Amino acid sequence: MRNALRMGLLAVCAIALSACNLPRGAAMQSEIAREATAEQPTISVVPVTRAALPEIAAWPETGKQLRHRWIDGVRGPSSPTISAGDTLDIVVWDSQENSLLTNEAERAVQIKGLRVSPSGTIFVPYIDEVYVRGQTPEQARAEIQNRLTQIAPSAQVTVSLSAGDENTVDLVSGVMRPGRYPLPGRNYGILSLIAEGGGISPSVRNPVVRLQRGGQGYTIPARRLLSEPGHNALLRGGDRVIVEQDERYFLALGATGKEELVYFEKDEISALDALSIIGGLTDARANPKGVLVLREYPASAVRAGDGGPELPQVVFTIDLTSADGLFAARRFMINPEDVVLATESPVTSANVVFNLIGATLGIANRI
Repeated sequence: MRNALRMGLLAVCAIALSACNLPRGAAMQSEIAREATAEQPTISVVPVTRAALPEIAAWPETGKQLRHRWIDGVRGPSSPTISAGDTLDIVVWDSQENSLLTNEAERAVQIKGLRVSPSGTIFVPYIDEVYVRGQTPEQARAEIQNRLTQIAPSAQVTVSLSAGDENTVDLVSGVMRPGRYPLPGRNYGILSLIAEGGGISPSVRNPVVRLQRGGQGYTIPARRLLSEPGHNALLRGGDRVIVEQDERYFLALGATGKEELVYFEKDEISALDALSIIGGLTDARANPKGVLVLREYPASAVRAGDGGPELPQVVFTIDLTSADGLFAARRFMINPEDVVLATESPVTSANVVFNLIGATLGIANRI
């Protein structure tokens, strides 16, 4: 009687196992790749090997790419130039007796707040309009002093400049002290502006620097800007500088250290980088021969045998148990919006079956 009951429990267990899927945290590689062998496949399965990398690298990019377009830096003059909207303060010194400009008690006269008109001129008493736009403060000083010699031959002039809108730049975000900053000269680079703003905020992940100028936009990763002096572009009045974090991401799923949306931590991320970022594979569950990267190409990119994938939806397979697969994974780049999936090992399902059978036998033995 006891043996019959035991056999009955085993039979029920076997039927239950064959009739339903075992609970798992991820799909197996064979389940995902099965679609590629259908009569009319809708996905392509492409093994990632060293031999295949050059062809894969030639395929079109996918996802939201970080476009690098920048202005290289060149050294310019250190002095600023006067623009419309700037304000000039003039001091005229004249020690001549009976001077038209000064008196015996004060040998200097101050003329403050002379705003440069849209036409580029300022009005100076006794000498009328003086064109100063595009001149340095020293050139404007010489021009005003030369014009004053007609009425005050011994007069000497000093000029100081306060920058207006056309001689300032906006540091919008991503730094400790955003705001509007005057240009101290024509040799003022973007790194100097960021430093004056307190530097890039530590909270900005993988920062990207954007420069907006005259309806045009330029972008560069902050790492490149900081490490390559030739990219220290000189600023012009009206420029806007924005420091923001890189919004590119990939998805991590399956038998990995974490399942979540993962932002790019550097400009380029290889498949091995991605696995390291997400905490690697789960030893007890993951199939190291079945790391998959799911990528969707636009229909216009499909060019089978001619520099493109055979189908829009492609599953790249990576075998981490071979030297070829490991070296290929180091050079296979993850695109934004890719899905990195660590499939479940078949051994995991087998272990679940054995554990269930063992538990069933234990129950049977107690009966």
